Amino acid sequence: MSSLTVGLAGITGKFGRLLARHLLQTPNVHLRGYARDPSRVPSALTDSPRLKLFQGEAFDDAAIKPFVSGCDVVVCAYLGNDDLMIEGQKKLIEACEEAGVPRYVASDWALDYTKLKLGELFPKDPMIHVKAYLETKKTTKGVHILIGGFMDPLLSPFFRVWDPETKTLRYWGEGDEPWEGTSYNNAAEFTAAVIADTSAVGIKKYLGDRKSIREIAGAFKTVYGIEPKLERLGSLDDLYKRMHALRADNPSDIYGYMSLFFMYYWINGQTFVGPDTDNEQYPQVKPETWEEFLNKRTLDQLPHAYFSL
Repeated sequence: MSSLTVGLAGITGKFGRLLARHLLQTPNVHLRGYARDPSRVPSALTDSPRLKLFQGEAFDDAAIKPFVSGCDVVVCAYLGNDDLMIEGQKKLIEACEEAGVPRYVASDWALDYTKLKLGELFPKDPMIHVKAYLETKKTTKGVHILIGGFMDPLLSPFFRVWDPETKTLRYWGEGDEPWEGTSYNNAAEFTAAVIADTSAVGIKKYLGDRKSIREIAGAFKTVYGIEPKLERLGSLDDLYKRMHALRADNPSDIYGYMSLFFMYYWINGQTFVGPDTDNEQYPQVKPETWEEFLNKRTLDQLPHAYFSL
């Protein structure tokens, strides 16, 4: 097995750290990590002789070029504002094209945004722009990994789905819409497998599980022995009107309505990743179901699952 040099931009972030751990479990991978502050990389990673760290900012051409030079694939794990997610990634892509890097794994890990128009789910607009930009390149081919929604933050206060005090699951719609989910760790496992596969380019679709909110409530009963209350907040049409009304009333309060936009486009059928996926392409990666995700955490840990990554 020939060696594979992987450049990971954003190695200190939640997803970047998980991905680095899984990449270093592959013996032929030599990993390069790019970060503003390499001292934040945990010792569990820096102890590996196959990890080399590069310090630099997202828009620092002089630092980016030596980081990507000689890589077989570069993966971006940035998470931030539109400028970082669009222009920051373009800097990486430009450097990859100039250096002849064959593949670039975009910072996606999302629902199927290729079915969206610009402006519909505004936090995903950068992904649409970056995918289009990659398609203009002759040498560097884009890799876009779609995983539905991350399980870890779904039960956090941000989405207002799980109320730990009253043991209530709140939902919009009819309650039978699939909630396509993949845990952060499982997404990192799939991504590491894609990176190791030098033939993997284009759109790749993976899911841990897809269950309705009623089925997720059943998983709570199986794992924790409790039967959560189910509270319907309204129809999908009600959700659509609500999220746009909140945005119109106070556009600057982005966290007051952003989760509603995510929820609407996640379950309305427009952006489903499944049911047909590429899961079977890498049999060494086992999809993590909702039950398995819950089983790894206590009830008290669920609201903090994302923050403890």
